[in-house]
Amino acid sequence: MPDIVIHVIASAAYVGLAWHFWNTRWRRTAPQREPRQGLQGWERSAILVPLLLHAWLLYDGIFSRELRFGFAQALSVMMWLGVAIYWVESLFYSLEGMEPLVLPLAALAAPLPAMFPGLASSGAHAQAIEFRLHLALAMIAYSLFVIALLHATLMAVAERQLHRKSTPALGNLPPLLTLEKLLFRVIAAAFAFLTLTLLTGIAFSESLFGRALRFDHKTVFAILSWATFGWLLLGRWQYGWRGRTALRWTLTGFVLLLLAYVGSRFVLEVVLKRS
Repeated sequence: MPDIVIHVIASAAYVGLAWHFWNTRWRRTAPQREPRQGLQGWERSAILVPLLLHAWLLYDGIFSRELRFGFAQALSVMMWLGVAIYWVESLFYSLEGMEPLVLPLAALAAPLPAMFPGLASSGAHAQAIEFRLHLALAMIAYSLFVIALLHATLMAVAERQLHRKSTPALGNLPPLLTLEKLLFRVIAAAFAFLTLTLLTGIAFSESLFGRALRFDHKTVFAILSWATFGWLLLGRWQYGWRGRTALRWTLTGFVLLLLAYVGSRFVLEVVLKRS
């Protein structure tokens, strides 16, 4: 079976689950049901099916032959980790409403490596432990920031519903204070991983190029993103930032982070046809 077909199957499974969760969690016209306490057992198991298939596709595409990692692989890994982190997080918190946000993004990202296989990473640095550690930390940071952005979106929805007099379209959201607490926990964890990413990047650059930092656009955008999220956490601690303010800063930092790696790799691979 061609790889693209398997990628499409994984994507279709995500889409089917996203439709189910939209229909049962978000639709205004859905019949009133008893309040849920998180995912049902069969729903949790169903999410594992495309998640595991997606994981196998990523491993096979990135590591089975030569290391191949470009913007498509980065987006696909980022969204796979995003779903995986949500799945684990849902074991401890009821996150009704997150599913129709994260699953369609995973559906879009899953087939990207088949359409944009990227260019193989050559040279000794591609096999270096420092490089792989740096890459893994970066992907975890990206994925945590995806979850943070989705948390901030849910907070904006919940806050809007508090000010509406009509029946809310989504009635099973966690309390706003719970979402807020989770949001800043995720941002703090993502910020820690982003800090480690920058530190390992400095160490890797020192060993490979003989200088701690290469001030290219990737480094500049990564540092700007780090500073943005650091400022957001400082604003939360000092001034109690929340709601739309948190959403704006989270979105700004995430866009900067996307430009740092995914944007630069897209230009190199698709526009310039370089590795």
